[in-house]
Amino acid sequence: MSAYYNGKRTKNIFDPLSKEPFKLSRSKIELFMNCPLCFYLDRRLGVGQPQGFPFNLNSAVDHLLKKEFDIHRAQDQAHPLMKHYGLDAVPFSHEKLDEWRENFKGVQYHHAPTNLLITGAVDDIWVHKEGELIVVDYKSTSKDTEVNLDADWQDGYKRQMEIYQWLLRKNGFSVSSTGYFVYCNGKRDAESFDAKLEFDIKLIPYTGNDGWVEQTLFDLYRCLLSDTSPKESPSCDYCAYRKAARDVQLGKTLNFKL
Repeated sequence: MSAYYNGKRTKNIFDPLSKEPFKLSRSKIELFMNCPLCFYLDRRLGVGQPQGFPFNLNSAVDHLLKKEFDIHRAQDQAHPLMKHYGLDAVPFSHEKLDEWRENFKGVQYHHAPTNLLITGAVDDIWVHKEGELIVVDYKSTSKDTEVNLDADWQDGYKRQMEIYQWLLRKNGFSVSSTGYFVYCNGKRDAESFDAKLEFDIKLIPYTGNDGWVEQTLFDLYRCLLSDTSPKESPSCDYCAYRKAARDVQLGKTLNFKL
């Protein structure tokens, strides 16, 4: 847990003078890509974005999926979903799997050039018969249309998978470029609730490319080292809010388009 003083976090803050590896999660890399200023405020200055509400139903689906695939993992056999999609694989067994799945631990790799300890907690890993690992991520939603990966905001899902692939490769594993999203779509067309929610489950393949990761680490490391904060991101809602609030406090006139 992070400690706070006068509203600012006092732990897990980057210190340019420290020789200790600085732990950086997959989600913080995504934060940098979305808005370098918000990333700098968070990891360098200790002022993070407000936390969102927990997605407890999504977490419950993730938990139950893990339990279900673990049954087949223990028996070294394919899950029916794999058979349905013709995927010649089984859930991967490894002594560190529970650690790799755990938040704040996950798969870890020390990136020596930047002294950053990169972490990412996977949902699942499968393995081809020939030994190549497959990164798997669970997603859940409820919509009337078919689930896919076509929306711009889902680019973050794709980068998430690519970082996991990168981490496993850096740990010496042979990893398939094609990962899979187990996408659960809650049905809305039942006549009544009856204290249960049913899902359509779709296995969506995604061929990743982790070539962007290394350069991004160098870019965000330079950002952390700087004594000057980055500019506000024009597409960041948090930056827009801070600017609007600052303008009001300074007595500036806001122009609203009705």
